[in-house]
Amino acid sequence: MQLREATPDDIPAIMAIYNDAVLHTTAIWNDTQVDAANRLAWMSQRQASHYPVLVADAGAEGIIGYASFGDWRAFDGYRHTVEHSVYVRADQRGNGIGKLLLEALIVRARDLGKHVMIAGIEAGNKPSIRLHERLGFNEVARMPQVGTKFGQWLDLVFLQLMLDHRTKPDLSVG
Repeated sequence: MQLREATPDDIPAIMAIYNDAVLHTTAIWNDTQVDAANRLAWMSQRQASHYPVLVADAGAEGIIGYASFGDWRAFDGYRHTVEHSVYVRADQRGNGIGKLLLEALIVRARDLGKHVMIAGIEAGNKPSIRLHERLGFNEVARMPQVGTKFGQWLDLVFLQLMLDHRTKPDLSVG
């Protein structure tokens, strides 16, 4: 398996993984599936911002996961903080792919001079929360019933990882 930058040829696999999560999980709080144009626009925007879109390419098995990060909030004061997403194909979950993708994202965020990485996770997704905690993320907020999917209220847990130990922001980053 190889982690690499996504290309437009990966869009069908990325779209399939995303849509499976929409249909079958609470990892994405959308009810509507996306099309290839949507995922291509998303990928192009991330890459234009110099943010990674990584895929886990298992050769003959195809793309088995993808990950990216983007701005946490769209205000200048948050330019040192990113929020990430990691999605693994349903038949590959629990095999360590998510960990590899997340570790690669952390390296990329540090390389870009980012200070904090945020994870927003549905509170019932214990495996994802445990993975993040093992990689050094700490829970910083729990917001009850802020979302809904599959006819139930969802709680949102925010975890964060401090990517460096700077005491002041680097004003040239961003």
